Amino acid sequence: MGVLVLLGIRLFTPASALAWMSDPARDFVTLSISVIIESLPFVFLGIVLSSLVQVWLPEGFLLRRLPKNPALRRFTVSLLGVLLPVCECGNVPLARGLIMNGLTVADSMTFLFAAPIINPITIVTTYQAFGWSDGILVSRIIGGLLIANLVGFIYSRHPAPDTLLTPGFQATCAAEEHVSRAHKPRRTFTLFARESSAMMPALFVGAGIAGLIQVAVSRNVLVALGSNPLWSVLALMILAFVVAICSNVDAFFILSFGSTFLPGGIVAFLIFGPMIDVKMLALMRTTFTARTLIQVSVLIAVCAAAIGLAVNLVF
Repeated sequence: MGVLVLLGIRLFTPASALAWMSDPARDFVTLSISVIIESLPFVFLGIVLSSLVQVWLPEGFLLRRLPKNPALRRFTVSLLGVLLPVCECGNVPLARGLIMNGLTVADSMTFLFAAPIINPITIVTTYQAFGWSDGILVSRIIGGLLIANLVGFIYSRHPAPDTLLTPGFQATCAAEEHVSRAHKPRRTFTLFARESSAMMPALFVGAGIAGLIQVAVSRNVLVALGSNPLWSVLALMILAFVVAICSNVDAFFILSFGSTFLPGGIVAFLIFGPMIDVKMLALMRTTFTARTLIQVSVLIAVCAAAIGLAVNLVF
């Protein structure tokens, strides 16, 4: 209902109806609603696909087809996002299920961090937002694959991978697996409702923050940060962590910063956000220990910053 109200406001409200607002307030409302309206179709498509994949894909279908070589298997797993087009909100349950079905912890982590970037919805929305300009799309895809496979390689060398997981992980996965095998239509609807309730607040908050930053922060400050090769990267990584917006729509969110920030900062935002943000850390904490998440967060942050700086040097 709230979405329909916003759509109605955008389509049928004359410009004169907002004349009573100050210019910054009017800009804030216009920008925020625009981001929401542009993003909603892709959010709902991602939720539908996520629900269908989790409930209706045959058990063990993917695992039986993976290569036996560890490095090749991890690389193949990092590409599964093409077949499992869900954003980060739905990837944690999928990663837990992969571990329960015999995939190693390292392989599951490779999938978890690559899938939000490699999934076709994210690729399409990134292309629609930026096209081929400044290597943003290519850098996002290649950077996401490199980081995910590096994380998988490092943790494949861990002497006791079970210690990376929380004590209650096995019981939680067993309960979810039991529920998903029965009453598939009802389970599909339940997943759709749950993921919608998780992603819609993030989208609304993200859109509001985008509008607020544009009208509340001094343009000179943004230009000073955005034109610096290092600070543009760090500033947008922090923004990605706090906003925690879905990877299916983050390209639309950051598009409004395209004229202010260097391409490397945008690339760092588009890589770091889907892998590590406030929302993802909360979801991953159900599966991985706090120590593991701290280590992974630092590793991914350093890699994303390095890729962003490299893009700034090239473009």
